[in-house]
Amino acid sequence: MIKRGLTITNKERILQSLKHQQPDHVPYNIRFTIPAHHKMVQYYHDPAFLSKLDNSICMLDTHFSDREIMPDIWQDEFGVQWDRSIDKDIGVVCNCTITPENIADYQFPDPNHLERYQSYEQKINENSDTFIMAAIGFSLFERVWTMVGMENTLMDMLANQNYIQQLFDGVLNYNLQIITNVCRYAIDAVHFGDDWGQQTGLIMGPRLWREIIKPRIKEMYQLVKSKGKFVSIHSCGKVDELYPDLIEIGVDIFNPFQPEVIDVVDIKKRYGNKMTFWGGISTQKTLPYGTVQETRDEVRRLLDQIGSGGGYIAAPAHDIPGDAKPENIAAMIDVLENQ
Repeated sequence: MIKRGLTITNKERILQSLKHQQPDHVPYNIRFTIPAHHKMVQYYHDPAFLSKLDNSICMLDTHFSDREIMPDIWQDEFGVQWDRSIDKDIGVVCNCTITPENIADYQFPDPNHLERYQSYEQKINENSDTFIMAAIGFSLFERVWTMVGMENTLMDMLANQNYIQQLFDGVLNYNLQIITNVCRYAIDAVHFGDDWGQQTGLIMGPRLWREIIKPRIKEMYQLVKSKGKFVSIHSCGKVDELYPDLIEIGVDIFNPFQPEVIDVVDIKKRYGNKMTFWGGISTQKTLPYGTVQETRDEVRRLLDQIGSGGGYIAAPAHDIPGDAKPENIAAMIDVLENQ
């Protein structure tokens, strides 16, 4: 065990946790939605409060920024349009980019465009004490359904597999080149975002997940591992039935570790020697509806029980939503900063 008081970096704390060893204190990482960030700027009277949180992770993007093509409608590089009139962070898909009739003509963005990576060297140098991840958001299932539509994707996974698997393969090949490119840099991990779950289980069910999704994410994850980097993934919802599959195909870090849909203490006992869990602080209950004392108690319990023996990165179970109470957010930050 590393004794508290020795000077180690946040990167080293996460590396200790990944080895399932106890760091001097549990590493943490806090992210905010736009409304929650605005609230905390006002609460702290400090527009720069976020830069002072001593977060353990630096995230590098792999996608170009979306562009606003009309008021509140933003288009990403894949041609997907997002209505951000209400949700200012992500938005709601409002077009259909790909159909069986036009898939043969669809051109994926260029994964080799140098502007994607032009800031990497500077950011890596500036954040050398943190654990650096290159993030591929909407990395497979989510990328497909945003282009095709959720209902169409789920129906096609059952009834029109030749077409939909062609699109899954297109996303896969695009991602494999992105992975190859980012792993040339001095990053520590590649982080994949791909929501497979809802509150009660898998969106597409375990059979289709294992038939269509698993072989493709395995190829991506194994490419990352072959480059000597860690694999971190994000999937919202109740997906704990997939943990043995994820361990099998090389996942090192699982996020968001939602306490609303899984028993986080039991999961840590069962899988904590094989995966590191990132998240766990309730964004659906405690932060928006709990008291300050309940928030403090929950964070301390997670640090003590889940953080024991390594294998844990403390964090809210998702980017903090706009309905979270500022005083609860501040209480969480205080406990994390003063371990």
